[in-house]
Order: sequence, then C-alpha cells, then structure tokens
Amino acid sequence: MTTPDLPFLPFALPDIGEDEIAEVVDTLRSGWVTTGPKTKRFEQAFTEFLGDSVIESIAVNSATAGLHLALEALGIGPGDEVITTTHTFTATAEVVRYLGADVVLVDIDPKTLNIDPRLVEAAITPRTKCIIPVHFGGLAVDMLEILNIARRHGLRVVEDAAHCLPSTIEGELIGTMGSDATVFSFYANKTITTGEGGMLCTRNAALARRAKVMRLHGMNRDAFDRFTAKVPSWYYEIVAPGFKYNLTDIAASMGLHQLKRARGFQQRRAEIAAQYQEAFADLPVILPPDAPEGDMHSWHLYVLRLRDDAPLSRDGLIEALFAAGIGCSVHYIPLHLHPYWRDRYALKPEQFPHSHKAYEQMLSLPIYTKMTDADVQRVIAAVNDCLQA
Repeated sequence: MTTPDLPFLPFALPDIGEDEIAEVVDTLRSGWVTTGPKTKRFEQAFTEFLGDSVIESIAVNSATAGLHLALEALGIGPGDEVITTTHTFTATAEVVRYLGADVVLVDIDPKTLNIDPRLVEAAITPRTKCIIPVHFGGLAVDMLEILNIARRHGLRVVEDAAHCLPSTIEGELIGTMGSDATVFSFYANKTITTGEGGMLCTRNAALARRAKVMRLHGMNRDAFDRFTAKVPSWYYEIVAPGFKYNLTDIAASMGLHQLKRARGFQQRRAEIAAQYQEAFADLPVILPPDAPEGDMHSWHLYVLRLRDDAPLSRDGLIEALFAAGIGCSVHYIPLHLHPYWRDRYALKPEQFPHSHKAYEQMLSLPIYTKMTDADVQRVIAAVNDCLQA
C-alpha cells in the first residue's frame, strides 16, 4: 500500500466549538482562572446530566486524581488489596499503590473485554477491600453482578468510567448505580474533553467531603470561598496532608459546553461504529460487541481483533495503515506485561490468557466526531485492502 496524496488522518482529535472558545475567553477576561465559579457550574451541570440531585460531582484535574481521591476517602491503605483488571491503563492500578495497598489483577471476559465478575469473586481474600471495574472502550461492565459480589463480601466499588460517558447498563447511566464512586475522564481523546480533567461522582456524603478537602492541599475551606468573601476570611486550617487535584475554571469552561454536546457526540460515534461493523463483517476479524439491546455504548474506542487466519499480523496491519496515512493505537498493553507490575507481583501471561490473546490481536481505529463520512470510508477502504483475501 502506498502513501496516499491525502493528509494524515490521526487516531483522535478533540471537537472544540466556538462556544467552548468563547467561554474560555470569557474566563480569561474575568480574572478568575483557577477553581472558581465556572468549575462550580460544571459540577452542578454534571450532576444534572446524570439526573440524580443526590449525586455530588467533584471536578478534578484528571481521572487518575479522582480514582486516588475516592480510594483515599474510603480508607484504602497498607495491608489492603484492591481487585481490578490487567486490561487497562496503568492509572487504574497505580492509585492503589499510591496508598500503599496491593493490586490484584484478574483477566477479562473474551467477548466484552471487560473485567470478568467470576474471576473477581474468585480473587477475593480476607485482605480485599475494593473492586475497580473498568468500562473498556465505552461498553459498560455488568455492574449488577459486580455490585452483588461487593454486597456479598462487604466490599467497596469505585468505577473507572474514563471511557464511559454516556454509557448505560440495564437502562441506567454509568455514574448513577450503587457503587461508592464513579470517575470519568475528560482527557483530550475522551468523548468530552477539558484538555486534562475528570469528575468524581458519588452519593456518599462523607466520601465527597473528604475528597473536596484532599483535592486542595487538605484545606478546610475552598480558596474560591475565601477569595470572594465580602468580609475578611483569610483564615483556613490544614486538616490533612492533601493533594493538588483541583480543576481550573479555564478547563471547566470547555467542559460546560462539551457536556451539552455529549449525547450528540455519542450519536456520531455510534454512526461511525455502525459503518465499521457493516463494512468489516466479512473480514477475518472479531468485531467489538455493541451494548445490549436498549443500552448505550459510548464508543470511546473501536477495537478490531484479528483472527488467526488474517493475512497480516496486528503489527503488520498498523504499519500498513500508517503507510496509508491512517493513525491507529493499541488499547492496551496489559499491566502484566509492564516491568513494574510484572516484577512486583511475579505475573505471567498464562495467568491472563484472554487479555494476553486480545492484546496480540487488537488495534484501535480512528473514531471521533470530527471525522467526515469521507474519512470513515477512507479507513474502511484501507482496512479492506489490507485484510481481504
């Protein structure tokens, strides 16, 4: 395949509109650029989006920060174990180690690529305190089963929903179910973006209070409240050794308008996914599963897996697509293959046969709202050229 006379089509691009730009400019002109009124508006808008006024939405500077805050607020610490999947980005697991607890990794369901609830239950020990399910690619985990397991064993649940806005399971939006906390990501390639950022959502009032304190250095008062008060209010107390995890108003300004577009973004991604599903149905590939009937897949990722009879290897296909001017990625190099996790827990690929096999087969194709129909057809043509017998 020769390099076409077309511009390179990247793996992902954010969709930033004029409303986002105008809101950022307004923030810059306001004189309040760190955590302030726009962040508060974004938090309230996110709670309204989820549709449950009891939920508190706490804006943070990354989903990693949100996961760390949630686990810290739940008291996870040395001697504890937290179960999650090997098939994720390292952030899911590293936050457990920040707190001195140990990570227990389990394999995935080979059909969904999500954490396998049966393996979660089998991995529980007297030291287990929490489960972190990861909603891979935007397809929701079977949360009813995860929550049932947690209830039976008295465990906490913190959802890594970095990929999962706005996905549903059993008709319920992820973020509104019975877990202790759900954390979303607004990184540049996510379904909505603030550049960097995230949101911790919880109905647990004590968790929310602790997360708000720890989000900003362990202060017992928000800087925004202190700096905008009409009477002298300079005094504050440090009540814990906190972190620097607050979201800025500049970032929240983008989020306010990205959130309004979230459902439209999902619809466009679903349209692209449907075109891919139809176009690749007869190729030697395993197509990604759609959400169950009546539920919603965010389609943050579109992950193809090559069958053993495919004419190219995964690496060969990525190279051929790059030669055709099309960017791809791989989600993920499983944690059991990374030196830190492999060596610390003496992990071997045979412990995770489904994740390991999927990793060897998979690549993620471009799927983002700024793609034109011509861009989509270009990807389809290139994949077909590479894989048709």
